[in-house]
Amino acid sequence: MDLHARYPALSDLKARARRRIPHFVWEYLDSATGAEATARRNRAALDRVLLCPAALRGEVAPDVSCRFLERDYPVPFGIAPVGMSGLIWPEAEVILARHGAKAGIPYCLSTVATMVPEAIGPKMGDQGWFQMYPPKSADIRDDMLARAKAAGFHTLVLTVDVPAASRRERQTRGGLVQPPRLTPRLLAQVACCPAWALGIQATGMPRMRLMDSYAEDLKVGPLPSTAHMGYLLRAAPDWDYVSALRDRWDGAFVVKGVTEPEVAARAEALGVDAIWVSNHAGRQFDGAPGAIDTLSTVRAATTLPLIFDSGIEGGLDILRALALGADFVMMGRAWHYALGALGRDGPAHWHDVLVKDMESNMAQIGARHLADLPGRLVDS
Repeated sequence: MDLHARYPALSDLKARARRRIPHFVWEYLDSATGAEATARRNRAALDRVLLCPAALRGEVAPDVSCRFLERDYPVPFGIAPVGMSGLIWPEAEVILARHGAKAGIPYCLSTVATMVPEAIGPKMGDQGWFQMYPPKSADIRDDMLARAKAAGFHTLVLTVDVPAASRRERQTRGGLVQPPRLTPRLLAQVACCPAWALGIQATGMPRMRLMDSYAEDLKVGPLPSTAHMGYLLRAAPDWDYVSALRDRWDGAFVVKGVTEPEVAARAEALGVDAIWVSNHAGRQFDGAPGAIDTLSTVRAATTLPLIFDSGIEGGLDILRALALGADFVMMGRAWHYALGALGRDGPAHWHDVLVKDMESNMAQIGARHLADLPGRLVDS
């Protein structure tokens, strides 16, 4: 089967994924918060970034490789952390970690993934990043860091834009509870998705196993769908927390969820290695500007490498972010749409779609190297 003929774009993968995963899982994956205005602004803001087409440049053979955080990568993108990834598609963390290892791109495991670092470490090659939602307990924090390091993760990502659970009304209406359990309503949805159901039957109902390993003695009842066991353990980080992590982590240290230039500048002064510009894809706060609209001001405030996410839907969007000052792009949901659509074949296909889209668009604008992209921006 020619996957490019049937699924040439993310929209095609999304349409098939929606049919193959239960509705309550789809709502968890696809939803933002509030009226989802921030998610729409992310898309609209990306569409406003224009690049100038080029004529009479001869043959253009684009080079999409890059160097980031002292490592060479064949492409300037990777796999962002997604909580409860294994609920979206069975063994999602394993499949994505293996793809990262094979393709030579970063795979970032979430603190609230369905698998622990020790289980993913052997699958990810030398491509492991570990995303941390900050525990309140210093002992738990240090143990989590030690486990990630021992499992082979070389880059630590501290998420700082989740001080409290967002409401995510679509997700709530979808009926997902924490920890996940199949009510009669949800079982009826599962019955319509045999591939998902068989996979979950083989793996067991997903849980946040890393969080569970620190919360065995906590006696709690069911939690709202937008909160989970992690919220009982974690803190809203401050600058002291950033300093403590910098002191304790021997490796690259990234702060994720930054849209304010002053935050980026202070993080650089504290020894952070990279800034991740993101508005959590509109899943946390519905009054935020489009993430790409904040990228230029953050770029002007720091000399640190910048990662970008939020709203990326193809290779052209990656080029837009790089043109505005990002050094690397991460995506979370897109990889999971691909998994939902095509299972184990999904990540490799989506990766190939991105590369082909980047190369085609770079040829259209006469950009032979990623460093040429800023020069092709159209002033708005």
